Amino acid sequence: MHSHLHTSYNANCEEIMTALDECHAKGFLHKVIGSCNDIKRDVNKCLSAERYERAKRNRDDARSNRRRVEEIWAKERELDQGPAPATAAANVAAAASTSATKQ
Repeated sequence: MHSHLHTSYNANCEEIMTALDECHAKGFLHKVIGSCNDIKRDVNKCLSAERYERAKRNRDDARSNRRRVEEIWAKERELDQGPAPATAAANVAAAASTSATKQ
């Protein structure tokens, strides 16, 4: 069993799917004796490859969106909490050196 054929997701498999449709159109007996099995295997391989590529694209898009959201959250956290502890420590050190040079 395979997914729906002739969708926009499966445009790269159009040629093979059309060949399978033509093979099935030759008649029931032709289909039953397994004359279309090789073409059907090719269709399944093509659909599987398309599904894998689509899932990979979706996964990559989700990761990039997550990175972007994490960056936004980090900026918001920084604005809510003030400067980060490392920055605050650097400010204290700078203030100490400034006051030491004044004396």
